[in-house]
This record gives sequence, structure tokens and C-alpha cells, in this order.
Amino acid sequence: MVVMTRHKRLSRILVAVFAISLATNLFPWETASARTARELERAVVRAPEYRATVMRLPAGVRELMIGSSWHLGCPVGLNDLRLIKLTYWGFDRQAHRGKLIVHRRWAPSIARVFGKLYDDRFPIRRMLLVDRYGANDMRSMKADNTSAFNCRYRNGVCCTWSQHAYGRAIDINPVENPYVGSWGVSPPNGADYVDRTPIRRGMLALRDRAWWAFHAIGWSWGGSWSWPIDYQHYSSTNR
Repeated sequence: MVVMTRHKRLSRILVAVFAISLATNLFPWETASARTARELERAVVRAPEYRATVMRLPAGVRELMIGSSWHLGCPVGLNDLRLIKLTYWGFDRQAHRGKLIVHRRWAPSIARVFGKLYDDRFPIRRMLLVDRYGANDMRSMKADNTSAFNCRYRNGVCCTWSQHAYGRAIDINPVENPYVGSWGVSPPNGADYVDRTPIRRGMLALRDRAWWAFHAIGWSWGGSWSWPIDYQHYSSTNR
């Protein structure tokens, strides 16, 4: 009897979620089954409450960054950056703790954005400071690492600073959301995700929940660019 009751309860949840996903049609490029699975995960999977802490850069983090992701001559000083420690939802359907560094102006807003992604159970592969990859952008992307600040030139070519060098850009799940241009696909192991249909777990899309969350704070998505297209990239300047 207990097993039957649980099955009935789960069936009701499935039916309700399926009806909601069809009625709202929030993501028409997804299949009905994908929408149902996404809503079911949010409704059924229990998880710790979202927590985010914004702080000045601790001494250990500064030591890690100097000579790696930050150096003299960078367009923003260490005192203008903030460390965010936050909860994110993993591809393993478990809660994890991650770190991002952004400009102090945007830190509270970014913490709220990732709270919305967590509430929606949007999966993130990993979230480590880019210094863990020697501040090498390609290494970080290949590892599918979500990251923000990195004092580097745009596309690695002197002498225009990337928006990441100002702490006002974030790259999310670079493998599932590659940077595509005349040079090819970055990272190369994101080639299977150049085709954006159907939307799979961890992929970003126009007017999805991530888009609306960033849009609400005035940030723009590189996936809307005509060419090149940077599916992983959100920034406050649309650059």
C-alpha cells in the first residue's frame, strides 16, 4: 500500500508538471519530455537552501591571484573586486559550493542571479577560480569551469582588455555553451553543442531563466551576437 501511494503521488506530480510545461510553453525548442524532466527535478529533488556570501578578497585569495589572474597594469584593482561563495546545482543533481570573483558593483546582483539558477536546478559543472587553471582561459573552458574575473586581453590578443578583466563578465558551462567564430569552436570539446537544438542540460538559451535573471540586472548574452557567437558569455556591456 505504501509503495502504491508513493507511485500515485509521483504520477500526480508528473501529470501536473507536464500540464504546466505545455500550458506555459516557456521553452518551445525543448521537447515536452525535457520540460517535464526539468520541472520534475525542481519539484521533487530536495536540496539545501541557497547560500551566497559576498566578501572582500581574503589574503589567501589575493596571494593566489597576484601574478596569475591579476597583475600590475590590470584595469581594475584588487580592492574593487569581491569574492562570492555560493551554492550551485551540479550535473550530479547535488548541491555544491563554488567561488566567483566579480567587480564589487555587480557582486550582490550576481549572487541573486545564481540563486535563481539554483532554485531552477540549472546544472553547473564546476565553479572554481580561474587561478586553479593557471589563469589559462582555454584550460578552464576545457574543464567546463564557470568563471568570471580574469585579467586578460580579449581573445588573448593585445591590447584590448576582455570584459573579464574588469570583473563584469561570466562564462557559464563553456563546453555546453561554446564560443563559435571563424577560428572554430572554443573549447574544442564543445563542438557537439554548436547545434543548439534541442536544448540539453546545462545549455543556455534565449529567454530561458538564466537569460531573464541576467536581463533583470542589465546584463546581456553573447549567444545573441550575430558573429562570432559566445554562448557561454554574459556581461554588463554586451561585449
